[in-house]
Amino acid sequence: MNLKNIHNVFFIGIGGIGMSALARYFNFVGKQVMGYDKTQTPITDELVEKGISVHFEDDLDLIPESFKNTENTLVVYTPAVPESHSQLQFFRNNSFEVKKRSEVLGIITKDTFCFAVAGTHGKTTTSCILAHILKETGTPLTAFLGGISEDFNSNFVLEGTEYSVVEADEFDRSFLQLSPNVACVTSMDADHLDIYGTDTALQQSFVDFTKKIKPEGVLFVRNGLPLKGYTYGIEDDADYRIENISIERGTYIFDLITPSEVLKQVRFNKPGRHNLLNGLAAFAMAVQTGTPPHRLAKALGTFKGVQRRFSYQIKEKDFVFIDDYAHHPTEINAVHDAVREMHPDDEITVVFQPHLFSRTRDFADDFASSLSKFDVVLLMEIYPAREEPIEGVTSTWLLDKINNPKKKLISKSNLIEEVKNCKTGVLVTMGAGDIGLEVPKIKKELAYAS
Repeated sequence: MNLKNIHNVFFIGIGGIGMSALARYFNFVGKQVMGYDKTQTPITDELVEKGISVHFEDDLDLIPESFKNTENTLVVYTPAVPESHSQLQFFRNNSFEVKKRSEVLGIITKDTFCFAVAGTHGKTTTSCILAHILKETGTPLTAFLGGISEDFNSNFVLEGTEYSVVEADEFDRSFLQLSPNVACVTSMDADHLDIYGTDTALQQSFVDFTKKIKPEGVLFVRNGLPLKGYTYGIEDDADYRIENISIERGTYIFDLITPSEVLKQVRFNKPGRHNLLNGLAAFAMAVQTGTPPHRLAKALGTFKGVQRRFSYQIKEKDFVFIDDYAHHPTEINAVHDAVREMHPDDEITVVFQPHLFSRTRDFADDFASSLSKFDVVLLMEIYPAREEPIEGVTSTWLLDKINNPKKKLISKSNLIEEVKNCKTGVLVTMGAGDIGLEVPKIKKELAYAS
């Protein structure tokens, strides 16, 4: 497919974080862009402000005639949209060019020097750090991010077209559509078992992804993963590693060791050892541009963060409110450890919204173990996303497994009232569902109450 012949791009699921980045790209390069999404959100509002038409009903009459030309219209959809979707069926049945987001990303980036970040955890933060340090050091890049970067206030960056930064998403094996020059695998924990069936099949998909790297390309892997490439780690024998860590007013200060030199007194402001690893991976990838390492290390110190990735909403002397996208036991553990490290003297209340019935079922005992570590647990109902309920898999069932006397099942309608009664020094909200839409309301209420 030649994108030069495309005049119209219709998105089905345009409000998704990855889809909206593509919509911004096509709008920026002068294509006519519009699309459907199930729910109005701040992301869809921002797209409308950019002149992109968005509707929220699956209605064929809402597709304008100008978008019904099969020769110059591209249709992009997300696998989260059901096959029964009438607009999707219309485009399929009438011989339109219909492609998944990952396929289109592969087409856009194939003629660039492509950096691709893969992993079941950490890819959004790593790709945002990478985009930031490349921009800070003058590298011409386009970036398609899986979160809203606080440095760019966007999930799309266009500072040139020579280099590209993308998330290599393992969901639905999407990352096999990419052909990167430099790739990174941050983690390979079991997830998306509703797609893969087994952990072994998921692991194999990452092996298959590494085979997509271009000849003479480079792979970076977190030390300990069963893949061959340059390794990175903390205080171990990795090729790129961090040593001599100290914390000064919430900032990490450390030595960064590369295969050729030692960079001392490097600074990084995002809490959590998992975020230190993300920063190290981004640094190691960026070295492949030929930029002097000391300039890349300096840029690490100015990274602001990613919305909903250990994001401080309130940070006062006697109270802290943190929001995070964590929706897997490994991610919950990482957030817990980061909070304990940065706020060692405070009790912590966690509000968690499970995401997907299948994920809750597959990792119930691990979720229970992770959540039990907090001082107070407020558990919300399961956010179904693309799934139908599974018999017996409920938040009440999960709550019974949590070994903590201070636990409670709460509804979304009572969420504000429950957190206003929070008596601990730290409040953490977590989940990949619509809990993120409640965060501004919580922040407003708590700020008003104080």
